[in-house]
Amino acid sequence: MGYVNSYAVTDIGMVRGMNQDDYYESSVPVGNLPNLFLVADGMGGHNAGEYASRQTVETVVAVSRASAHTQPAAILKEAICRANEEIIRKAMLDASMFGMGTTVVAASIADGRLFAANVGDSRLYVINEEIRQVTRDHSFVEEMVRRGELDREASRTHPDKNIITRAVGAMSEIQIDFFEEELCPGDEVLLCSDGLTNMLEDDQIRSILKGHREIEGKAVSLIEAANRNGGKDNITVIVIAPFS
Repeated sequence: MGYVNSYAVTDIGMVRGMNQDDYYESSVPVGNLPNLFLVADGMGGHNAGEYASRQTVETVVAVSRASAHTQPAAILKEAICRANEEIIRKAMLDASMFGMGTTVVAASIADGRLFAANVGDSRLYVINEEIRQVTRDHSFVEEMVRRGELDREASRTHPDKNIITRAVGAMSEIQIDFFEEELCPGDEVLLCSDGLTNMLEDDQIRSILKGHREIEGKAVSLIEAANRNGGKDNITVIVIAPFS
């Protein structure tokens, strides 16, 4: 499998005064990666969250481009760890940046296999006849769900649902989850920030993706639907058609 078709879009939403999301989309090789897709959702006062997400994306791209590793997981690990170091270093040098951090979800697709990494609660889905969340949220509420203390439906409106338990820049030793999936013909891949998933149910996301033929229409319609439902946060989506 060679070139994959993709489309990315970000939107400030209907409430926030600043877009602290960032993304990167390349369907052509980045260093030893055949392609690279990133979504980062920053957090921190004033410009700190915006800086954290942008710096993380820029660092992951630069390190991936220069990495001597050949395996996607090793490249992504090196790149995200370096981004974590950069965010911590900046926060130590600039008091106004103290406490900043960002989520990151990263993906690369090679020979019909999806390689993904995530920190935080930005997500990656595989969609076909069903919609399946591949990544696992690193959040306080998701941990309650896993322990059986909260059901999935109640988790969507829990007052602490925005508290994340892992972030780039939060700790010197970063914990990254890695995933590898075999893709099937007809599969679509979605990377997104929680500005989308807090506004739309998974089945709504799948319905929108399946309701459009053109990949640009899929991505734009997701943003529009999230804004119609309140647009309470910044919204970023990358839609990938691996077999186009």
